Amino acid sequence: MLNTAHTAPDFSTFDQKARRGDSLCVVFLGGSLTWGAQATSPMDTSYRALVEKKLAATYPIAHFRFWDAAIGGTGSQLAAFRLERDVLSQKPDLVFLDFTINDNPYVEPTLSRLSSYESLVRRLVQAEILVVQVILPAKQDVLANPSARPLDEKHKAIAAAYALPVADAVTLAKERVAEGNTTPDQLWDLPEDGTHPGDAGYALYAETAWEAFQGAISEKRQCRLPEKMLHADTYMRVNRFRLAASSSLPEGWKVGKPHRNAVAFDFVCSRWMDDLVIAGVGAAPLRLKIQASDIMIFGEMTKKSGSFQVRIDGGEPKTFSARCADGNMRLVEILAEGLDPSRKHDMEITPDLKPGEELRIESICAAGGPATVSCLPQFSTAL
Repeated sequence: MLNTAHTAPDFSTFDQKARRGDSLCVVFLGGSLTWGAQATSPMDTSYRALVEKKLAATYPIAHFRFWDAAIGGTGSQLAAFRLERDVLSQKPDLVFLDFTINDNPYVEPTLSRLSSYESLVRRLVQAEILVVQVILPAKQDVLANPSARPLDEKHKAIAAAYALPVADAVTLAKERVAEGNTTPDQLWDLPEDGTHPGDAGYALYAETAWEAFQGAISEKRQCRLPEKMLHADTYMRVNRFRLAASSSLPEGWKVGKPHRNAVAFDFVCSRWMDDLVIAGVGAAPLRLKIQASDIMIFGEMTKKSGSFQVRIDGGEPKTFSARCADGNMRLVEILAEGLDPSRKHDMEITPDLKPGEELRIESICAAGGPATVSCLPQFSTAL
């Protein structure tokens, strides 16, 4: 059943607006393949840049604003918490969406990842934004006896339910290799990197994305909003709880700013965070009350960062390293999935730092149930 009260976006309307010279915003949401890692010039030869060029050439009087919302090595779960700040705030008319590789296409997808991916689609369509689903390959997908990719069919089923055009670059790459028109080594021209292609691979990605977009226009495709989700609605209620806004940080924690340099442009944390909190040596544990199903931590890794322990509901602590030996980058850790969202859970984050080390956290992200997070005073006795 469809939500007939919802005004669904129409690709032919986008085409009409662009041809008459309207102002339009196009966002690219995904991971490093969306940003363009290993392209000779990501601002010029990535799939994202090539699609931007095609749009500008096809609609020369349109006023386009292009927005890169891609963070390498991150999937749809973090994107669900970033969507408001990094995508919806730009008021896009069109979004190219890819999280196939970073959501791991080679294993049966988890319930959380299906929920988070579908929530991105649903929230975008609810906001009357056009979405092109992009499915991208790695080198192993075009070699002999490739591994199965069960996630692709799940994503395509979501696309069908919401009437999204699908840019299936996996199928096109396999066809081109089978026909002898290219080789895996030509598409992925760095022997040490079988994930990120070279310029030839990115050109193939862009060709697929452009054909899907053009096909949606010729079909006058209209995105639709099913009455019910295909998967759990866990990630339809999300809370990115920014610790810097808390009035009850424990001793040894202070508010600071993310770095403005990093090991890669898509890892520059000042692009993705406004502020964060920093714990020094001897900092007291950060204690929280959370009512949700899934919990994630989002922050910053540096050469100076140490480790931290997480304990939920008095269970065994788990230790995570926040150090990046090469420099600054994003810190993303899934701390829990499948918690009982009908009750509040106790979580304690204990910095485990050596002299000169620090811990930098932007937010505690909660999804499912009421998705509430509160930071408790250091000396509270009732958790």
